[in-house]
Amino acid sequence: MTAAVKRSSIFAKAALAALILTAAAAVFWQTPAVSAEDAVVIPPPAMDEKATAGTEKAVFAGGCFWGVQGVFQHVKGVTSAVSGYAGGDKDTAVYEMVGTSRTGHAESVEITYEPSKVTYGQLLQVYFSVAHNPTQLNYQGPDSGTQYRSTIFAENDAQKKIAESYIAQLDKAKVFPKPIVTTLETGKTFYPAEDYHQDFLTLNPTYPYIVYNDLPKVENLKRLFPNLYSEKPVLVLAANKS
Repeated sequence: MTAAVKRSSIFAKAALAALILTAAAAVFWQTPAVSAEDAVVIPPPAMDEKATAGTEKAVFAGGCFWGVQGVFQHVKGVTSAVSGYAGGDKDTAVYEMVGTSRTGHAESVEITYEPSKVTYGQLLQVYFSVAHNPTQLNYQGPDSGTQYRSTIFAENDAQKKIAESYIAQLDKAKVFPKPIVTTLETGKTFYPAEDYHQDFLTLNPTYPYIVYNDLPKVENLKRLFPNLYSEKPVLVLAANKS
């Protein structure tokens, strides 16, 4: 059974489970974050970009895009965070096909941000610390397959150098119990995912998968990076309707 099929099975059972978890989710934000993956306190990158005007894009893959998107939608200076696919062709950028692990795609999030408010290096710090576990090879928490790999899709040489430098810095500091397996891919196109995947964390706060795997990531962002945390998320569907 593929990871995509497994998650589809969870979808089918979610209605009953969600009713049971509604009360727990209502008080979740007042309780310590407990999940399959804990956040790791890491130093900021020694190399970073300059805080310039305008906007730039960053594309990160780190397991299910629901949680990664949900985290970066709460980062100050991020103007958009879109769930999607990167690493494969346009024709195979479809959820059911990506779930076969044969398309080359990874579930990814394209982030549009303002370097004057949050730098690429700071986004990387959140990515490695809170958004996912960079030591898990081709899986993330309950999801397995190459579509859940830890990958940075660098937009240019500058991003690639910053990411390479930061990975080497973190490995040398041994902040993680195992080596970082995050890969760097360049020249890949990002394709937005289906509408029903957008803003999934915000729209489904009582969904069991979200409660256990993803809400703690947002709470960890708030706890570890209070200066970067924004209470109000930047939502994709709301922007599309405006």
